[in-house]
Amino acid sequence: MVEAMCQTSILIDRIVLRHIRMRLREEFRTSFGTTTWRDIIIVEMHSENFIGYGESATNSFPGYSYETYETVLLILKKFLIPRVLGKRFNSPHEFRELLEFVRGHPMAKASLEYAFWDLYAKLLGKPLYELYGGTKAKVPVGVSIGIMDKISQLIDVIQYYLDEGYSRIKLKIAPNHDLDVLSKVRDVFPDINLQVDANAAYDLFKHETVLLKLDDFDLTMIEQPLHYFDLVDHAILKSKLRTPLCLDESISSYHIAKAAIKLGSCDIVNIKPPRVGGIRESLNIYRLCVENGIGTWIGGMLETGIGKAHLLHIAALPDIAYPSDISASSRYWKEDIIDPPHKLNPDGTIDVPKRPGIGVDVDLDILLKYQIRSWEFKSHF
Repeated sequence: MVEAMCQTSILIDRIVLRHIRMRLREEFRTSFGTTTWRDIIIVEMHSENFIGYGESATNSFPGYSYETYETVLLILKKFLIPRVLGKRFNSPHEFRELLEFVRGHPMAKASLEYAFWDLYAKLLGKPLYELYGGTKAKVPVGVSIGIMDKISQLIDVIQYYLDEGYSRIKLKIAPNHDLDVLSKVRDVFPDINLQVDANAAYDLFKHETVLLKLDDFDLTMIEQPLHYFDLVDHAILKSKLRTPLCLDESISSYHIAKAAIKLGSCDIVNIKPPRVGGIRESLNIYRLCVENGIGTWIGGMLETGIGKAHLLHIAALPDIAYPSDISASSRYWKEDIIDPPHKLNPDGTIDVPKRPGIGVDVDLDILLKYQIRSWEFKSHF
């Protein structure tokens, strides 16, 4: 157990929050909106001469989640940071327990827990994946492609990422942007590893005929077709589909994951650590899925290299069964805030960093280039 590894307690003596704003290389369109700019909160957690890094994964508007970067700032500054600053912790579990007094706000909690895990691993001199039980030196990854108006453009983009070496293509779909698109894509790419993601855009009563026709396209999975609260209709739909059904937004916690599995609502779970509240909850969901024969993969949320590094260490777990949404740094950013940036290998994988903690350095010059404002919190002890 990781709790037994640490021989001394960790005193959190300083925390810095940095609000950065970065422009995506290209806009990213889903069924709930288009993203061009990313407002991101970077968490720096200091103890002795070590710094742990975390990152919020929120949007600027409450579309995918009710959280935004502004709510993350509020919850961190007013509630979570005062709870942990100046205190000593013997383990990540002990740290995470102290955040439970706040109901909800998983992405705020995750950003802080990320930083603690990174700090903890650096103090132990170990890469994070070792603490999680990870075994993979590199992880298979796929690329997610947003909604595009022109099929010809979509075909060109798919070909570009296949040439880059990505081992799986995921297409965003929505009502009236589904069957025709997939038909034309499959005409050009009959054999690629292809899945679709609806981001909860469909209704079973209105769209059942369309959803069942998705079986015709030899998809690896159909991700989150129905409302994120609707486990019952997902179970009904799953019983009628041949294609595996994956849940994303629906899986907001370990308890919801357990309910989804008991109801028969999914074959696969997309584990997004920020969405479920951080590392501990992600590991618990992973173990639950493995025990119940449910497939897993790690989802991304347009993170910088800090967030991607955290995801890579979790994706190194031995029973992550499908390519994860952890693309190279160059997929979204002209320049990332880490050194070295994450790079795609020719075999469609990304290396898991081997150095202690998240295993990559933060480039402070680039970070400050994109910084809008910052806040520093010091312990009085």
